[in-house]
Amino acid sequence: MALKATIFKAEINIADMDRHYYATHTLTIARHPSETDERMMLRLLAFAMKADKDLRFSKGLSTEKEPELWQKSLTDEILLWIELGQPDEKRIRKACHQARKVIIYCYGGRSAEIWWDAIKPQLKRFDNLTVIHVPSEISQALANMAARTMQLNVSIDDGQVSISDKSTTVCYEPERWLKPN
Repeated sequence: MALKATIFKAEINIADMDRHYYATHTLTIARHPSETDERMMLRLLAFAMKADKDLRFSKGLSTEKEPELWQKSLTDEILLWIELGQPDEKRIRKACHQARKVIIYCYGGRSAEIWWDAIKPQLKRFDNLTVIHVPSEISQALANMAARTMQLNVSIDDGQVSISDKSTTVCYEPERWLKPN
């Protein structure tokens, strides 16, 4: 018998002073049985950092043809492709050819550093790619905030990201390992 996804509900109030984007998003997140709270909360972080009325969660872990999140135009052009983790060079190349802009949020402590050292030379040729590192202490703190029903406030100002619920605040300054040319 196949395991079913666990459904999480999140209301995220976003105040992004850097982009002048202010909105509340009510999200339903299906967490795949093999997905951890850490990974799910990183999907929420990625959503909050690039929030837009057209940004959507894809089928995620259940399909290899789609990213974690994406934003498409009215003509179905992929404007933004967001990946999590440590994708291989072939997947990154595919994303960079299909989307105007690609962002990878890598995490995983020492394994993320090893992945980056190995793949960095191959990625410098992509002028639409950004790689952002999320340290383990941040991803674990976000994982501790996971609940079936969440109300989160996200504030972004001068590159600093603050995520809070009723009892916890996590502050994060994105560490950009690669920026577009």
